[in-house]
Amino acid sequence: MIDAKSRQKYLGYKGLIVFLALLSAFVPLSTDLYLPALPTMTAYFHVQVYQTNLTLILFFVFFSMGSLVWGPFSDKYGRRPILLAGLSGYMVASILCATSLTIYQLIFFRVLQAIGAASASAVATAIVKDAYEGKKRESILALVQSLVVICPAVAPAIGALLLKFTTWRGVFVTQALLGLIVVCGAIAFQETLQESSGGNIGHTMGRLGVVLKNPGFTTLLVIFSMTGIAFMAFISSSSYIYQNTFRLSSQTYSYFFALNAGGMLAGPLIYLWLAERFKRFSIINAGFAFMIISGVLICALGRLGPWQFAFGLLPATVMGSCMRPPSTVLMLDQQEGDTGSAASLMGSFGTVMGSVGMIIISFNPGNLVHAVGALNVILGLLCGGLWLGVTRLPILNGAREA
Repeated sequence: MIDAKSRQKYLGYKGLIVFLALLSAFVPLSTDLYLPALPTMTAYFHVQVYQTNLTLILFFVFFSMGSLVWGPFSDKYGRRPILLAGLSGYMVASILCATSLTIYQLIFFRVLQAIGAASASAVATAIVKDAYEGKKRESILALVQSLVVICPAVAPAIGALLLKFTTWRGVFVTQALLGLIVVCGAIAFQETLQESSGGNIGHTMGRLGVVLKNPGFTTLLVIFSMTGIAFMAFISSSSYIYQNTFRLSSQTYSYFFALNAGGMLAGPLIYLWLAERFKRFSIINAGFAFMIISGVLICALGRLGPWQFAFGLLPATVMGSCMRPPSTVLMLDQQEGDTGSAASLMGSFGTVMGSVGMIIISFNPGNLVHAVGALNVILGLLCGGLWLGVTRLPILNGAREA
């Protein structure tokens, strides 16, 4: 196994962790930073809400498709070349987004931005498995994911602050600068892939099918990806809930959003504390239970005001984030080899399920608050029930251990 500290001559041990956090944060930074601008953009282009939401929905759709390509390619060509290609594309696409003249141009350039960003997410998880093993891998994942959620905590606040000095175009210029920073990190990054896969491009892409034939991996992939439906339904509707339903300013909205993002930050750290005292199986059980409780609280109290809605959502936010390190490790443990392909499928399925949540919300249900609550209840029951069922089958490695 690679010694990450000795191999990273320029980044070093801590630098690699920060770099992994930035790579993993590309999705929240590419969405949450401009969430406060969504109502403004809808008015600017004189379009319907669903058309503006397509800049979010299609981002996630093409992000998931891009992940399916970049991951297997990183197994064949290496992590570093894929990062350099994808991140450079992201940077250029961000500049193009800032110059859009119509909503359709913006949607198209967001698609290009999504394809570039997909390289970061898929390769980040593969690097973690390349460089760490055992408990160290789990602790690094928890640490990286804690650093990642700082971004959604501060991104809406930064986005709202930017809107005081510039237009929504300035938000995309900021994303281009972010792309430039991470490209510099990719230049300093040293390759962690020890053995590349052989064969032609068709064979390389075919490894996705090989991984999907692993019943343990695929079962967990579906269960944990579906939880993203409720989470992304909240993300895509949050600005409308706080600004339209509760009549808050974009700046005040960013503070409420940061409260739930703080819960996301606490989740992985809470997991590290719980993992010393409870089994992974029990922690995941609790995560699904809190998801259901949170949904009930939102449905019962969420319409009373922004504080009631925010604190009703908080249990699901904290425990959903808490489940991510163990669920990621469990999925990686099911698959030997083809790490890039496995990471691609994890990112892609999660993104697709998140897009489903955004599509549900985009149909503009009569009550967005109750819609978010109901999705948490339904998916908590469904995913929790499936999890309890499959852990009794002999197809999983280590589901009831550690």
